[in-house]
Amino acid sequence: MLTWLTYIDPQKAIEALGLIPSFLDENDSRSASQQIAKNYIGGWLPMAGFNLGEGMRLLYPDDPPLDPIATVRLRDELITVYPYGWVAICQCNDGSFEVSRCD
Repeated sequence: MLTWLTYIDPQKAIEALGLIPSFLDENDSRSASQQIAKNYIGGWLPMAGFNLGEGMRLLYPDDPPLDPIATVRLRDELITVYPYGWVAICQCNDGSFEVSRCD
């Protein structure tokens, strides 16, 4: 079972994460985005225009920054969940990332 690091009260984090943890399985050799695409009815649909700031803040032009709720490491990827169901998957080897909504 993957161990999530929470940045807010753990009980509130569990509520905010919803079903997102169930989309990922450390025994599945596929990437996080491939697992989410398969296990989440909404799929994995990356959106352009996001940046990551200090402390893994999620930034989008003209929107307030979003602080992370929780993160988990899956092999060479760091999955970070934000309010409103936003999820970022960062590649640890090169720092590239994608952001999609999983609400």
